[in-house]
Amino acid sequence: MSTYETAPDTSSSASPAVGRALDMLVYLAARPGLVQAATLARDLGIPRSSAYHILTVLADRGFVTYVPAEKAYGLGVTSFEVGSAYLRHEPLERLARPILRALAGRLGQTTHLGILHGAETVYLLKERPPAGRTGAVDIALVTDIGVRLPAHLTANGRAILAHTSEAQLRALFPRPGDLTTRTGRGPRTLRGLVEDLAAERARGWSQEVELVTRGFCSMGVAAFDHHGRPIAAISTTWRLHHGRHDSDAVREALRQAAARLTAAVSGQVPESG
Repeated sequence: MSTYETAPDTSSSASPAVGRALDMLVYLAARPGLVQAATLARDLGIPRSSAYHILTVLADRGFVTYVPAEKAYGLGVTSFEVGSAYLRHEPLERLARPILRALAGRLGQTTHLGILHGAETVYLLKERPPAGRTGAVDIALVTDIGVRLPAHLTANGRAILAHTSEAQLRALFPRPGDLTTRTGRGPRTLRGLVEDLAAERARGWSQEVELVTRGFCSMGVAAFDHHGRPIAAISTTWRLHHGRHDSDAVREALRQAAARLTAAVSGQVPESG
């Protein structure tokens, strides 16, 4: 018997199905809205029967979601989770750390890097303002590294969700009870959330006022990959009634920081962003 391992058999009947499933996910990821199965099958050159079978399997596992009202498909929660898991690796954090550190020093406020994991914001980095900086506001926050919070309540999460399709939002928040609250404030319906996010997408930044913690406010701006999709967000938090706070200056600083991170990952801001 040979001591060398043989190459895996790529002629298995399962291989074409796996390749087609991956092609479907890449195709859906590149589309801003929902896609009907017939269109997907035609564009990818897949027999309709095979396309429907693969989509059913992907839907069962959460990689795609089916919207009956439009008889079409979009990416599902599991696809977001896989993408978020990739983004949690060190390269993104290494690129973002000096940007967040400089931003914290410029603003005199705590700054964060967060990503979307399912329907939650996960904080990867947290930078406090330098000790002794004049006017610095170093405050105790719940947003430590590794903490997860409902994405629809955080400025960080909302900055990412604002660039997410309505179909994907339906997949993330399929039931009214999924729109939880921490302070009694925040969107209570998917329609309300969609409208809020549309306004935030149009202006290019997101803000929450006492949605996470009473007495505090946060602002966030998304960073994008080379397809113009949001990969993370940079945010900052301050006391709501902090006298020296300048919202316009904070907004501009966040935009510049997010633009630097986008450039660092060779990304591009979408035209609608």
